[in-house]
Amino acid sequence: MADMNREKSGQRPPNNRMLRRALLLMIVGGIAAFLVLIGKLFDIQILHHKEYETAAIDQQVRETTLDSGRGSIYDRNMNILAMSASADTIYISPAEIVMYDEDPVLIAQNLARILDADYGRIMEMTQDTKSWYKTVARRVEQEKSDAVREFKNEYNLKGVKIEPDTKRYYPYGDLACHVVGFVGYENTGLAGLELSMNSVLTGSAGRVVRAKNAYGTDMLYTKFEDYYDAEDGYSVVTTIDRTIQYYMEKHLKQAAEDYGVQNGAAAIAMNVKTGEILGMVSLDNFDLNNFQEVSDRVKKQMEETTDEVVRKTLFEQAQQAQWRNKAVEEMYEPGSTFKPITVAMALEEGAVTTDSSFYCGGFIQVPGDMGDNGRHCWKTEGHGMQTLTECLQHSCNVAMIQIAQKVGAEKFYEYVDAFGFNDTTGIELRGEAGSLWWDAELFCNPWNQTQLAAASFGQTFNITPLQLVRAISAVVNGGNLMQPYLVKEIVDAEGNTVSRTEPTVIRQVISKETSETMCRMLEQVVCDKKEGTGKNAYVAGYRVGGKTGTSTDTVQEAKTGLKEYIVSFIGVAPMDDPQICILVLLDNPDEACGVYVSGGNMGAPTVGNMMADILPYLGVEATYTEQELETMDRSVPSTVGLPLSVAQMRLEEQGLTYRVIGDGANVTLQMPAANSIVAAKSQIVLFADATPSEDLEEVPDLTYLPYDIARQRLGYLALFINTDSHNITGDQSQVVAHQSIAPGEKVEHGTVVRVTLTDNDSSTNGRY
Repeated sequence: MADMNREKSGQRPPNNRMLRRALLLMIVGGIAAFLVLIGKLFDIQILHHKEYETAAIDQQVRETTLDSGRGSIYDRNMNILAMSASADTIYISPAEIVMYDEDPVLIAQNLARILDADYGRIMEMTQDTKSWYKTVARRVEQEKSDAVREFKNEYNLKGVKIEPDTKRYYPYGDLACHVVGFVGYENTGLAGLELSMNSVLTGSAGRVVRAKNAYGTDMLYTKFEDYYDAEDGYSVVTTIDRTIQYYMEKHLKQAAEDYGVQNGAAAIAMNVKTGEILGMVSLDNFDLNNFQEVSDRVKKQMEETTDEVVRKTLFEQAQQAQWRNKAVEEMYEPGSTFKPITVAMALEEGAVTTDSSFYCGGFIQVPGDMGDNGRHCWKTEGHGMQTLTECLQHSCNVAMIQIAQKVGAEKFYEYVDAFGFNDTTGIELRGEAGSLWWDAELFCNPWNQTQLAAASFGQTFNITPLQLVRAISAVVNGGNLMQPYLVKEIVDAEGNTVSRTEPTVIRQVISKETSETMCRMLEQVVCDKKEGTGKNAYVAGYRVGGKTGTSTDTVQEAKTGLKEYIVSFIGVAPMDDPQICILVLLDNPDEACGVYVSGGNMGAPTVGNMMADILPYLGVEATYTEQELETMDRSVPSTVGLPLSVAQMRLEEQGLTYRVIGDGANVTLQMPAANSIVAAKSQIVLFADATPSEDLEEVPDLTYLPYDIARQRLGYLALFINTDSHNITGDQSQVVAHQSIAPGEKVEHGTVVRVTLTDNDSSTNGRY
């Protein structure tokens, strides 16, 4: 019937061919659909497997990072310079605040109050209701963290979270700040050893992985939690000696204040035999616990302007300046502190001997000088005929040129390389500068010796302070160029040594014999009170040697046209067995400070003061001459309660004089107090049943007075004097440069005024 109907309608029944075609189309369509499905599965499971797996894990688990314990930083005697202590991170979960219907205003108000945070910022965080983690405060100290915990428990808040963290502490504040460095908010080193040793100090972070339920909250059972322990970092033991560092910072800060230093200062102390850096200072210092804070001077400048761009610029420039390590990251012209290098190479090559002599008429011309231009000595009238030792004592430029000419430009250039001035030292700090020297072909041009002449006395090339300390150490230690280093060893949490740095000799530059000769000559620069330009570095009882330096900041002069001086002194002691080398650099002292600007007048006494504290600390025994014993400051003995005759005898034994006020038989009061340090021959005031006047005395101006005259001037007023100088000659040329109490200030009787002395001898008063 159906076939009849199809025939009536003109339709033919499907034949086998049509059926096969339909079947083929169905198979092809099915295969195509299957291929699309396979392709999609390949895309999901193969090409984007990690992406979807990560998304799935994010939906199912919450991972919390556990900070590893950051290693400590120690000085060489295991005093802690940097350490980590427990703290907490406070965060909120806006999603849970909504989920548990908690009051965001209550949370924001209380967290802002407890943490001294911004209420508006916390309220803004609570509005991001899709977020499960918003950090409110990091590295919160225990007291505040406990207050947050008490608030959280009081209101049973699920949306307020506390997790363990660590905070970096620097027990000594700004001590060795440029060496130690600091960390950022992520406990990652940003400067100093904190940066350069970051991978050693950091360790490996741990993790806590917890399963989440469909609502995004943590599942409560421990079987849904995995804990991966953090591995603490190693600790770094430095070569820095906390005590030596303290003495260096103390005296460098005082020098910067006394001489009105305007562009910062630096100092380095190195063990000449090992290359260990015992101290490194770069002023201005900053507190490592608050490293972003700037000085009051900069804050005042910022307050004086309403321009936010200017304020921001001043702030950022001040931060960068205070973080910069002048001892390592900046180059400068060494000036006359380079002259020992010139003399050492000449002795080593046999170009000169200690019997050689040189004439200085104050001026010399060399091949390449144009017209009447030539090289001047700082002493314009010249030094006349000099021995080799006197050339170094006098810091004679003309003699150094003649010595360099005897060496020859090619050989001079080889020694510059051998002493390490063409290489960075490789110290364990980032940002170490290199040097700026002439091209060898230009320097060695026989028709133009102007470069050789300038180099012979340390001008028109740039090096770093650390390069100079390394080179001078080689001059005095037997001739070995040592590798400077700051990291003594690395230890684990139990104190076991992981690695240790051993002293490394890079090369031998000069012979032991030449080095011994240089030691004798450098000692004469300081110890010869008549001829030595470095005599202000003399320390009673100790054999100190060294060299002065004064140079101009040519970069600054080219920019501004203003001449600014960098004064320096490099000292070594003890000269019979050199142990320590100290370089001090003062950048742009104020010419109005009252002291003639030179390395001999400013750098030398600063190094002398450092040596006077450091050498006894190192166990170097002092041997005093009779003259030194006579002129040294004295400690005032206690005489109260003693009969006058006994008190007078004790004072005389100490090299002190006395006067008595009153008619009693025993001492009832003394001025100054017992154990005060005063000048020799000071007149101690003894009261015998008498009362001193309560009137105040006005401190006189002692500037430019010889020490003995200043003592007498104060003595008339029942005031007393001592000095931070350790070279009291008693000569009239040695005068007061600064006093601890300003002229005109009124003080009580018995007050001791501390003064700084300098030798104002015009025969050595030049820019040497």
